[in-house]
Parts: sequence; structure tokens; C-alpha cells
Amino acid sequence: MENIYVTIGLEVHCQLLTRAKMFCRCSTDYIGKPPNTLVCPVCMGLPGALPVLNRKALELAIKTALALQCEVLPEVVFHRKNYFYPDLPKGYQISQYDFPIGVRGVLEFALQGVKKRVRIRRVHVEEDAGKLVHEGPDLRGAVSGVDFNRAGIPLVEIVTEPDLHSPEEAKECLVMLRSIVRYLEVSDGNMEEGSLRCDANVSVSLSPETPGTKVEIKNMNSFRSVFRALSYEVERQTELLRSGKTPVQETRHWDEVRQVTVPSRGKEEAEDYRYFPDPDLLPFCIPPEMLQEIQATIPELPLQKKERFMREYELPEPEAYILAQDHDLAEFFEACVREFPSPRAVCNFILTEVLKNLNSLNIGIRESKVTPSMLAELLKMVERREIGISLAKGIFEEMFRTGMGARDVMLKKGISFLTSERDLEKVVREVIEKNPQSVADYLRGKEKALHFLIGQVMRATKGQASPEVVKHLLLRELSGGE
Repeated sequence: MENIYVTIGLEVHCQLLTRAKMFCRCSTDYIGKPPNTLVCPVCMGLPGALPVLNRKALELAIKTALALQCEVLPEVVFHRKNYFYPDLPKGYQISQYDFPIGVRGVLEFALQGVKKRVRIRRVHVEEDAGKLVHEGPDLRGAVSGVDFNRAGIPLVEIVTEPDLHSPEEAKECLVMLRSIVRYLEVSDGNMEEGSLRCDANVSVSLSPETPGTKVEIKNMNSFRSVFRALSYEVERQTELLRSGKTPVQETRHWDEVRQVTVPSRGKEEAEDYRYFPDPDLLPFCIPPEMLQEIQATIPELPLQKKERFMREYELPEPEAYILAQDHDLAEFFEACVREFPSPRAVCNFILTEVLKNLNSLNIGIRESKVTPSMLAELLKMVERREIGISLAKGIFEEMFRTGMGARDVMLKKGISFLTSERDLEKVVREVIEKNPQSVADYLRGKEKALHFLIGQVMRATKGQASPEVVKHLLLRELSGGE
């Protein structure tokens, strides 16, 4: 069988962090609110209601375009994108067509340590639709409802060129894009709540010179869904090609339960939407000083932060990349290093123990009860050899669960510091007496026997002893007390 060539492009929608909707004063805080309580004549498209542009939403969209190295067009023009769907109250969506906010940008990310670049075709701003509800206390039988609370919320849409060539690349590109919009504070990027949504266009061909049939995949609500849906679709199209068939150009939905893509409708083209300029919204000219002001607010972005972490803290690239992906985690790391200036030790503890505990509760570092100062104090105790690293990990778990400081946890659990030689000499001698074979093995040059004896002392002291002090005492006793 000939090689298979995969081509993928992404269309990503991010809800912008504004307090009001795109063209009216209705609140954007719709999560958990009763259906259809955050609506007005404007976002419902009632006769005579006129939209007014939310300047903040425009600024956030421009900020996104600049961060993605786009050329920002001087004039903002809104179009009506016409289509019928039950959650679209006006029968059209206010969007942008041939004059988006930004064009010809670049997004960089890494996959297994290899740098990748994907071109950004366009960045534009538009309003969100409502949401269909298929189950709930007010719905009985084969009945669906529609909630318009989300209708009119501002979105920034980011469209990539078809520069991605595997599901893995598409997933990592989306991870980086979410990281960027979070760094910019233009969107919270929560896929689970629908504030970041991704559609993908994927095609498979037998030759790089022969384009495949483009199929659009929708309804992917997590990074895992994106990877699995694209993997399934690549395999589906590959099997069709192997059997001599041609995939149909269409829109398919990802079925999370069955783990398959299913046909939804024929793929629309631009002419199907009958775009025309919105007569209720005048073009907006972006003054140069507005661009300069927005550019000045763009922070250090993930890849820049990764490079600085490698240079300033001498972190290996994989570890620096993981830390820099999450803005809050990176801030936590640097705050801890300011109090405990041992970057490698802080990084290692965060990437193992901190992330393990965060993942167990599925929360972010902002929701953790452990502050950078608390972690720094714990690591100082390890450095001073007051406790071993194994005991420190157990103490941290209790700190994470309760929000207590390290010393308070030790007091609560009755853990004492066994660092003095007087405390440990008796235990060391007892371990030596009980393990004559290991003593003999060590004296014959077997280094592993010493590690075994250290482990026995640590076990006898329930991990409360300093491993360094234990090793020192063992070596002294085994050498005849010299």
C-alpha cells in the first residue's frame, strides 16, 4: 500500500472574557443560569433592535491577532452569515467575511521536542449562537429545548492553514493555542464548558500532489476528543481509499460514546451562507495608537517563557516546556524559586508531587490550598536534612488536602525530627545486629547492601530520620566507630 498523506486544518472558537455580549448589554455569565434569562431584544434579533459594538471584545480579538503575529487589517467590517438553525435567533450570525481582524499569522508549538509551525489564515470576531438542550427537568419525551443565554456572546475565531499532518500535531497545536489565549487573558479556554471549541478539516490522500476530500469534524469537546476523532477519521478515510472509494465531502460529528464520526450534513461553502455587509454596523477604522496600546499589553508568551526558564534557571527543555504551558503553574514556580532559590529542586517537585495531587482532584494550581511559600518551606526542611524526600512527599499530600503548613502537619501527625546522632545511634546499631549477612556483603564491597541497611533504618524510624544522617552513622559503625 502506498504512503498515506494526512492534511488537517483547525477552526477554533474562543469565548472572549467580556462582561457584556458582543452587541448588547446582556451579561455573559450564563453558566448555571436559568434558560433564557440573559436575553434582550438585540441578542434575540427582535424587529427594530439595533446592535452596538462592544469595544472590549474588539480589543481582545486584536490582542489575539497580534500575539499570533498576524497582520491587523486597518478596517473592521461585519457581515451577516445567513443560515437556519434552531439556536440562531436572528436567522443569521453577525460575523466577518473578507475583512477579518488579522491575516497571515504564525503559531509555533512543539511535539516530542521538535518545533512545529502552523500558519494562521485569519483571526476574526463574531457572536455565538444559543444552545440546544436535549434533557432536563422541563423536557419530557422526544422534546428538545433551546437556551438563548449564550446567543450574542463574543467569540474570536482562529483559522489555521492546513499545515498539520497528524492527530498528534493537531492536539498539540490546540494545547498551545489554548495556552496562548489564557496567557493573554482573552479567554479562559475551558473546553468542558464550551468556551473553547474546535472544528477540524481533515483529508487523506495517496500522494502529496493529489489533494484528498476535505471532511469537517465537529463536536469535539476535549483534547482527547480531538485526538481520538481525528485518529478515527484518518483511519476511516484510509480504509475507503484502500477499497478504491472516495470519501464524501461532508460535515461529520464526533460521537463520544461510540467513539466514531457520524454524517451530519453536506459541507457548506462560503456562497451557501450568502454573506453581505451588516447594514446596522458601520465599518470601524483601527487607529495606529490603539494597536500600539494593545501591543504593549501582550505578556511573555509560553515559548518565550520556556526559553527564559532554560536560560535563567538552567531547566531542561521538556521540563521548561511543561511549566511554561500553564501560566498559573509558571507563576507558582517562579514565586517558589524566589523564596527557595533551587530551581531544579522546585521544578522536579512541582512536576511530580504538585501535578499528581492537582490531577487527582482535576483542579488547577489557583485552586490549590498550598501556596508557593508553603512549598518553599517544605523544600527548605529537606535541604536542611530535617526530613527526607519520601517523608516530604507524604507531608505535602496532607498539606494539599488540608491547607496546613509542613510543621503543623508534622505536629498533627506526631512526626518528630530525628536528625541528631544520639536519636539514631541506637536504631542503627539494632539494624546492624539484625542483618549480619548484609553487613558482611557490604564489607566485601557490595554497595547495594549499604542501601538496604539505610532502608531498614528509615523503615524502623517510619521515614522520620534524615537519610544523610543515617548513612553517616552506618558508615561510622561499619568502619569500627572511626
